[in-house]
Amino acid sequence: MNYTIFGESHGPAIGVVLEGVPSGLVVDMDFIRAELRRRAPGQNALSTARKEADEPEILSGVFKGRTTGTPLCAVIRNTDTRSRDYEKMKRLPRPGHADYAGAVRYGGYNDYRGGGHFSGRLTAPLVFAGALAKLILREKNIDVTARISILGGVPDPTPAQIEEIILAAKAEGDSVGGAIACTVRGVEAGHGAPDFGCNAEGIISQYLFAVPAVKGVAFGAGFGFSCMRGSEANDPFYMDGDAVRTRSNCAGGINGGITNGMPIVFEAAIRPTPSIAREQDTVDLSARKDAKLTVEGRHDPCIVQRALPVIEAAAALAVCELLSI
Repeated sequence: MNYTIFGESHGPAIGVVLEGVPSGLVVDMDFIRAELRRRAPGQNALSTARKEADEPEILSGVFKGRTTGTPLCAVIRNTDTRSRDYEKMKRLPRPGHADYAGAVRYGGYNDYRGGGHFSGRLTAPLVFAGALAKLILREKNIDVTARISILGGVPDPTPAQIEEIILAAKAEGDSVGGAIACTVRGVEAGHGAPDFGCNAEGIISQYLFAVPAVKGVAFGAGFGFSCMRGSEANDPFYMDGDAVRTRSNCAGGINGGITNGMPIVFEAAIRPTPSIAREQDTVDLSARKDAKLTVEGRHDPCIVQRALPVIEAAAALAVCELLSI
């Protein structure tokens, strides 16, 4: 499937158009809504106070509860915006955000309110698309799961540690980042190729880097390979009945850009939220001079916990493409 996400954070709606959706798929709206609720803002003190119902409205591509095979378009209305909080962002770009790069790329005509098209708000339609991809993969007995592997430098944090770390950053007017480990089970060996555009790791990475906060991706042992010897890094083969398996999975389920039948395992680094309450150095694009900025409004002190369904969605969409190779 190919997808196009449209809309802006403070526009009337955001949405997605999916092409290449197989016809006849039962659209489980209860499942899709549950996935969107996992990402939704305003659920507790660990996320932004912005409250959005994130109720998807399907405009085309579904008839009598099943996909038609024609382009599927879904929209999610924006109902809780405070655009006044972003007036100064037009001339004072936030460090770490795409305000400046976007203004240069689009000649200053970009919608800067709430980050516009660069906002994490745009991950809601991505989760919708990913939920649909998960429904496709479910029929093939493939599942995608993710967990927080690092938060604020703490590996495998407990729920209590997650709350403590996030609230501590929030109290200091700051934010915190982390990493998400994702596993895809059920993909058979032989999908992908070593070539550009068909490489399994390349396809998955491309989808992951479309998520605004992702700044790094590593498969299997990842950068740990740099500290290993071959005897440690290699995954020994063995026969499991008629199936070929490996006793370890340092490769993350991929060799030479091709799936090897083991679970696909990767980790995505999530940067801290750029919008923080602390005063920061920036520039005044109108006066062309150095300036100071204190970001106002409602922002997540951490997006890692809300990014779990987003990373799963990106992975599910990538695997749907990978299965066609």
